Amino acid sequence: MQPLSRRSALMLGGVGAAAAATGAAGLLWNQAMGFQAAGGLDLSEPHALRSADGRLQIKLSAARGQVRIAGRDAIALSYNGSLPGPTLILQPGDRLNVTLENSLGDPTNLHVHGLHVSPQGNSDNVLVSIAPGEFFNYEYRLPVNHPPGVYWYHPHHHGSVADQVFGGLYGAIIVQDPRPVPVTRERVLVISDISLTGGGSTATVSAMEKVMGREGALVLVNGQLNPALAARPGERERWRIVNACASRYLKLRLDGQHLQLLGLDSGRFQSPKDVEEVLLAPGNRADLLVTTGAGTAILQALPVDRGGMGAMLGGNNGGGQSRTVPDGTVLATLYVTGAPAATPGPVPPQPAPRDLRATTVTAHRELVFAMGMGMNSGGMDGGMGSGKMSFIINGRPFDPTRVDTTVPAGAIEEWTLRNTSPMDHPVHLHVWPMQVVEQAGQPVDSPEWQDVVNVPARSSVRVRIAFDDFPGKTVYHCHILDHEDSGMMGLIEAR
Repeated sequence: MQPLSRRSALMLGGVGAAAAATGAAGLLWNQAMGFQAAGGLDLSEPHALRSADGRLQIKLSAARGQVRIAGRDAIALSYNGSLPGPTLILQPGDRLNVTLENSLGDPTNLHVHGLHVSPQGNSDNVLVSIAPGEFFNYEYRLPVNHPPGVYWYHPHHHGSVADQVFGGLYGAIIVQDPRPVPVTRERVLVISDISLTGGGSTATVSAMEKVMGREGALVLVNGQLNPALAARPGERERWRIVNACASRYLKLRLDGQHLQLLGLDSGRFQSPKDVEEVLLAPGNRADLLVTTGAGTAILQALPVDRGGMGAMLGGNNGGGQSRTVPDGTVLATLYVTGAPAATPGPVPPQPAPRDLRATTVTAHRELVFAMGMGMNSGGMDGGMGSGKMSFIINGRPFDPTRVDTTVPAGAIEEWTLRNTSPMDHPVHLHVWPMQVVEQAGQPVDSPEWQDVVNVPARSSVRVRIAFDDFPGKTVYHCHILDHEDSGMMGLIEAR
């Protein structure tokens, strides 16, 4: 890919920026809807709130109102009036106190995605419901050995998760390293998408878009369209990237730069891995080192075919892959100029990741993720004339009054995550991370820990989970948030 000049990139303002950020479909949408986005501005980062003396106490107000999106004023949802919400920076062993004020017109709550904390009481309890006009005091206690990494927070009130996250409610959480990684600078990059009307308010999502998993017409980095980043040659930057999209997969690429992956989700490698691309399913995070080389580089999201409904709806593509995959999406532009920087110090080795492959397994389970027309009374009306589309796990849609899986404290279990549908499903388990041990029938060579594991269409993945601590009820679900809201979620209790 030929790098853009700074002048060419800055010309990607208005409609042109929307076209670069969304592909041809986005250009058509922008012309039809009339929202005039502005791209090419310098990257801004969310306000950072840091813990001190082992504690961080904050207030988050979830509200609908004016917020800056893609360089223009829009009406959307936000925490504390910004999109994304503030970045929370913590240390292992910290106590995080959050007063969540619900100024929305619907119930909401808060999920600290990926944090290894209790699911009970006023901790990461997704069964809490905060009514409009009410508030709730959360308290999260991080273990002293909590893994460092990139996490995030967002609403998790069943039935409205997709609308509230897509509307603008999300923010990053950073758990710092016990031994700092020497870098020139750190950046927090929260990638999200949204569709806006010509008047700048969140556009209505159709029933079919929900069935497929909605993807917004604007793809944003920290609420901006194709922001500009500046660096000197030879600098080492640390990019903490969150995929906060409701359904969009991100295959990230930054040609001309040296990329090293420290880890995905809560997992961390012993040493950085050289990579050319990083694939993030919805909810995944990447901890990425970028060593800069002179020139202009485009951070782009390459096309990802996550399946479709063709075969299920009678199409002639036997794989069911009917989704139109657009061209690559421009996310940001990196300009590297000036005198070379001093070489940063070595990255300290990380502790060896825990490996459950040689550990005795106490139970085996299979979770089957399925979708189809009229399979049960749950699901959504897809507008296809034959009833509702169902999204189920092991034959049943989510019921908050029913415990689907019970595990004893201290168990080490092996789960087979089986996807019988023609679409990928990224599976998220709250509280306890999963070690991937087999994908599509092939063993995984080294320990890989994630809390969102993509299960491709008509395929399976095996994972192992250590239920070492934290009794209580929480959930596992598809992180295509429309599918979660439509029933592809189960309740698990550890006791």
